[in-house]
Amino acid sequence: MTADVAGSVRSAAVRAWRGVRWYLREWSGEARWDDYLAHCAAHGHQPVSRREFERRRADERERTSVSRCC
Repeated sequence: MTADVAGSVRSAAVRAWRGVRWYLREWSGEARWDDYLAHCAAHGHQPVSRREFERRRADERERTSVSRCC
């Protein structure tokens, strides 16, 4: 019986960790790289390097940022 409890606690901890990891990857933007690679593979495009991808993301974020009061 103790092994069943330990197994269910371990299973719950693994699920919780996966949820936290997913959330942090989405929040930080890390998952966008994986989405980009999947998009390239689906459409037969050659992906740019990770560095170029991040540079383009930063440029786009800077270009579209709005800093005004109203």
